[in-house]
Amino acid sequence: MSTLEQNLTAAHAEVKAEIARTDNKTALLLAFVGAVLAGAWTIARDLPLTPPAAIVGGLGMTLLIAAAGLLLHSVRPNLGGRRLGGRYGFPLWATLTPDQISQVVSRDLAADIAGLSRLAVVKFTGLRRAVDLTLAGGVLLALALLIVIGGVA
Repeated sequence: MSTLEQNLTAAHAEVKAEIARTDNKTALLLAFVGAVLAGAWTIARDLPLTPPAAIVGGLGMTLLIAAAGLLLHSVRPNLGGRRLGGRYGFPLWATLTPDQISQVVSRDLAADIAGLSRLAVVKFTGLRRAVDLTLAGGVLLALALLIVIGGVA
């Protein structure tokens, strides 16, 4: 195997690992957002919410729901057969013969790296936006709790 092939193989493995890490982070954040939403709802039901607290808390919950939507979109499987970097992905494999699979796999690895890298960037960007929304939603929920505790009317 040439140095170029080794470098391409290493780059391909690195991009796939980054996608897996991003998906793991997304799953953890989605579980966290779900727990915060459930906890905030449980607490809010038992507190006498003033209009300002209800508005601020409602905005916080809305941001958390938006974050959950971004996270779900980030990990949504692509079963439609859309091309990524010259390849179609695993749904294609189910339609090919072993010889056709060999032909598809032997194509340009650099194109696959480029497509997977674009996918990784999209997933990472969605995760970053979801983290930002989660932080903002958490701050608003904390502010709503402070409004209730402080008795601001």
